[in-house]
Amino acid sequence: MDAEPPSAIVVGAGAGGIATAARLAKAGYKVTVVEKNSFVGGRCSLVHHGDYRFDQGPSLLLMPEVFYQTFKDLGTSPEDENLRLLKCEPNYRIWFSDHDYFEASTDICKMKPQIERYEGKDGLQNFFRFMKESGQHYDLSMDHVLSKDFPNLLAMLRPQLLWSLPSLHPFESMWSRIKRHFKSDKLRRAFTFASMYLGMNPFEAPGTYSLLQYTELAHGILYPEGGFVKVLEGLANIGRRLGVEYRLDTEVASIIAPDSKAEGIRLTSGEELFADVVIINADLVYAYNNLLPPNSYSRSLTKRPASCSSISFFWSFDRIIPELQVHNVFLAEEYKESFDAIFHRHQLPEEPSFYVNVPSRIDPTAAPKGKDAVVVLVPVGHLTDDPLNPQDWDHLIKHAREVVLKTIESRTGASNLADNLIQESIETPLSWKVKFNLDRGAILGLSHSFFNVLSFRPKIRHFGIQGLYFKGP
Repeated sequence: MDAEPPSAIVVGAGAGGIATAARLAKAGYKVTVVEKNSFVGGRCSLVHHGDYRFDQGPSLLLMPEVFYQTFKDLGTSPEDENLRLLKCEPNYRIWFSDHDYFEASTDICKMKPQIERYEGKDGLQNFFRFMKESGQHYDLSMDHVLSKDFPNLLAMLRPQLLWSLPSLHPFESMWSRIKRHFKSDKLRRAFTFASMYLGMNPFEAPGTYSLLQYTELAHGILYPEGGFVKVLEGLANIGRRLGVEYRLDTEVASIIAPDSKAEGIRLTSGEELFADVVIINADLVYAYNNLLPPNSYSRSLTKRPASCSSISFFWSFDRIIPELQVHNVFLAEEYKESFDAIFHRHQLPEEPSFYVNVPSRIDPTAAPKGKDAVVVLVPVGHLTDDPLNPQDWDHLIKHAREVVLKTIESRTGASNLADNLIQESIETPLSWKVKFNLDRGAILGLSHSFFNVLSFRPKIRHFGIQGLYFKGP
């Protein structure tokens, strides 16, 4: 008689949970995924206004080799799963406060005259030096950091990692490194704002993270036709073919772990599900403080530095706004001050930098013909309970909306945006916290500063409960 296959429960159908479930199923596990929401994808899901479609979270697919490798490991490819990845060209249009703009591109012929306009005749060589350094950050991080586990402090003493550390510049900020390559303040800004992908301040984020600019400029930016969630739906479908069961609208109340051994989960309905291993893909701080018995360690996690949050607008327009590209970045005049407001005072800057995505510019299915779907992401501080630093979200939302509309119009020449705006949805730190159980409404979890990553980050394997794991802490 054949033995029963090992079983696993995955809590959360976000990107990490879906990929983990498929990998476990391919390895022979009987896998059940439980998800509190009615959809897969987590923050990579969609928002709809009738025939308008918006990406709720990420709208740029970076580091494509990672995605392709995931599909390859599962015996397939994005193409085989009917995923169509569209290349964005240019990558962005970056707007400055004086109405000037810079277009980042993988096409060096387009970059050369722009860089030389700011940097002079030696500008292109400066750019090549930056690409060499940021490419080194990318390659070394892929080899010695992103593909490795760091279960204890000794793991940081691996010879190859120690040898690589000086070249990764983890103890210098992105801003300080970029100053070595560019003399123009505009290019320094253009090549550092991507730290916000990690919810970090470029004046404090480790220089290592220039790898983000490298992958954009070397590999390009892709957009999945139909929205970012199509990638995750593809992975979920692979999992289903391998036997993964998805239970949506199923909220977890606690982890069942008698005698320090994970045996399953208890749902808010009272139902209990049992398995040999449990993998949590929920927000780590939330999981420790709500799904497990609270203790001093779980409480300490709530005091660790967290990433920022966002006020995100989802706007349906009754016309096309030709002045906007697929990806647009509007940078504040008071660049450093804007980050201080977010990360030190946990507020919305008076003049924020912000990102505008127009999915209908590259994928016509995102909006009705002759109309545009627009997503605006305004970085803002995460939730605090500091009585000396109150956060009036109604006021902050109103201010953000007014500043965004005014800034887009003044810098691009677009007009009457408010008159052509026919429907709006909004996400704030408060709604991020409720919808996705995000601690402090921080959209990217705990900070990725040096002393909060590698062996300093909470571990993948629970330190005291056998058979309990965390995905992507």
